[in-house]
Amino acid sequence: MMRVLIALGLTLALTACGVDGEPVRPSLNAGLGLSSSGVHLGGALGLSKGPLSVSLGL
Repeated sequence: MMRVLIALGLTLALTACGVDGEPVRPSLNAGLGLSSSGVHLGGALGLSKGPLSVSLGL
């Protein structure tokens, strides 16, 4: 599972560096939740260009 996440992250990074054109700035969203059952961490990494948007949530 960890290998898949690393591969997806590397793919997003390579896509964002502008291999086929102008670089696209990635977006990062992080969150912290606190409840009676404990602390929950979450986040998402995304890219968008025109009508196309790709996001990976953790």
